[in-house]
Amino acid sequence: MVGLPVGSGVMSGVGMGGLDDGFLSDAGVAASNAGGAGSVPFAGVLQSMVKETTKLDQKASEAVTGLLNGSGVEVHDAMIATQKANMAFELALQVRNKAVGAYQQMMGMQF
Repeated sequence: MVGLPVGSGVMSGVGMGGLDDGFLSDAGVAASNAGGAGSVPFAGVLQSMVKETTKLDQKASEAVTGLLNGSGVEVHDAMIATQKANMAFELALQVRNKAVGAYQQMMGMQF
């Protein structure tokens, strides 16, 4: 996403008929930055990330299937859906890699 402005609509649900999938929305950021007694635990953020990634993958599969069947799905809608799913998977993978790296670093510490 180099060179794209923040509000450009790439991740805001443009495509697939204006469908807003909610992934990487401001609500998740606000919940994680809220702090205090009502904040969302890290495990909950990870669970919601996995659920949203799964939903995006399913939507991408449906879009590609609809494109191949000729059921009215446009090529650009299928491409946008697959790119959203790919970006969500890459983000989840990088979060997992960082969490595993932090765990390994903590296990390597001596007290």
